[in-house]
Amino acid sequence: MPAAPRRTRRRTHAILGATAALATAAALAAALPAQAHAGQDAHRPPSRYQDVQLLSFNDLHGNLEPPSGSSGRVTELQPDGTTKTIDGVGGVEYLATHLRKAREGHPYSITAAGGDMVGASPLLSGLFHDEPTIEALNNLKLDVTSVGNHEFDEGARELARLQNGGCHPTAGCYGDEEFQGANFPYLAANVLDEKTGRPILKPYWVWKKKDVKIGFIGVTLEGTPNIVSADGVKGLTFKDEVETINKYAKVLQHQGVQSIVALIHEGGFPASGAYNYNCDAAGAGSGISGPIVDIAKNVTPAVDALVTGHTHTAYVCDIPDPSGRPRMVTSAASFGRLYTDTTLTYDRYTGDIARTAVKSANHVVTRDVPKAADMTELISRWNTLAAPIGNRAIGYISADIDNTGTESPMGDLIADAQLAHGRELDPKTSLALMNPGGVRSGLTYAAKGAEGDGVVTYAEGFTVQPFANTVNLQDFTGAQLIQVLKEQVSGANAAAPKILQPSAGLTYTLDMTKSGADRVVTDSIRLGGAPIDPAATYRVATNSFLAGGGDGFPTLAQGTNDLVGSDDLAALEKYLTANSSPTAPIAPPAANRITIVK
Repeated sequence: MPAAPRRTRRRTHAILGATAALATAAALAAALPAQAHAGQDAHRPPSRYQDVQLLSFNDLHGNLEPPSGSSGRVTELQPDGTTKTIDGVGGVEYLATHLRKAREGHPYSITAAGGDMVGASPLLSGLFHDEPTIEALNNLKLDVTSVGNHEFDEGARELARLQNGGCHPTAGCYGDEEFQGANFPYLAANVLDEKTGRPILKPYWVWKKKDVKIGFIGVTLEGTPNIVSADGVKGLTFKDEVETINKYAKVLQHQGVQSIVALIHEGGFPASGAYNYNCDAAGAGSGISGPIVDIAKNVTPAVDALVTGHTHTAYVCDIPDPSGRPRMVTSAASFGRLYTDTTLTYDRYTGDIARTAVKSANHVVTRDVPKAADMTELISRWNTLAAPIGNRAIGYISADIDNTGTESPMGDLIADAQLAHGRELDPKTSLALMNPGGVRSGLTYAAKGAEGDGVVTYAEGFTVQPFANTVNLQDFTGAQLIQVLKEQVSGANAAAPKILQPSAGLTYTLDMTKSGADRVVTDSIRLGGAPIDPAATYRVATNSFLAGGGDGFPTLAQGTNDLVGSDDLAALEKYLTANSSPTAPIAPPAANRITIVK
């Protein structure tokens, strides 16, 4: 399921029609300067205006192979106001083809990203400390990216290795050649070394072509230490995003760079889940909320556009800057499902961007285009190295653990595993909830290969939970927890209930003879045998998709005191390893935590 750091999640402002990716100009109603050109005739002097293409994406999270399930899906708004689900999107083989095609006819083209290129990655990348993803980004010709919170999952030293190259300090080198590192700069303007007070990586970078130059400033959210392990941010200080961007905008201007783009790993929450939602229909920036709104309203007008991320949502919005002028703010969801194509019109007279001419739209990374051969080769090569890992035993079961029924044994097992992981992070964790759509398969007792009956391999575990979500902890009141349970059968889930899989100790009655929220019998809800206290605080573990309000659970996006743990598969593996052995296999949960009345 789509995963975001803590709160998922993710829109555009394209003109509706059969081609939902048409460029939008939002409140920027003025026409493109008549003299603007994508390229120049070699035999005549350059015109005053030069179109510069800015391609961008964010929150790739090492998803090299085509993501599956909801991680490989987007929602598209139709002309009549209905929405359509587009399945089967994303994958670097296709992203590369789309980006290369988009660059055609644009000699002035930049590709930038909004952070979280790595971290919480699938097996193919995460197993190799995300070296495959850096290699893929090099092949994609990424020019620059900001850091995101997940770039700090393994600490600043590992981030420096991804930037500069070298073998992993414990895993060593993979193959015959030493890892070369990123060909593009990671920008970390607001991440300082506590000892020196200086940014740990470059704070800004300037793209130049002939007489055109555009500066990029990169920051991650100031709250990164709150959602990354203490070891990951040890010795680092994270400064305010706005203050940092404004500081380096002045530095760039003093260097003669007037055109500036901020890459910000922080985002917002559009009013619609459709990638082509018109964010500005009721006024510039009216259709988005969240942290990016305040950031955008306070970043100096010297910055001409904001490429954002973190919330795994999609939007193209015009949010007024401090002077009241609309300014483009974009995000391309996550996992390489979308990319944003923005036109920045550079004024050679002023060296600045003609703000009224900026156009932007999100485009779907469909899989109906040829695969990029170099990416196919890259994936195949790393998969050959990963194969032996997939055969590793991670646990033992006494019978099939099915993924069927309103409450499934497999769903309960995952919830128990996430509760156990949550209590390792914070002993006060009360319960865990797992979305049924994130349970992609059950576990079979019969051997699929040479591993033997009852043996669970890592590959089988990965089939069950392939989405690389993290396990997130949040605080909720008892009243909010009751509301979450009612949202299973009301609101967006009224017609097609999504019953969360509960961890051991949480019980209640689901009366399907009733309608709407009344189907959850409030008085029946118990935790450890005791009624839920509406005024008490409960620590709840969910995956990051749910933590962002995914699957129609908006209350789950309202939690506080966030903490991000390991990926969900790692939590399942650890639970199976700790609670089973060849002589004492784990039995399927009874799936009797929810009493269903039909």
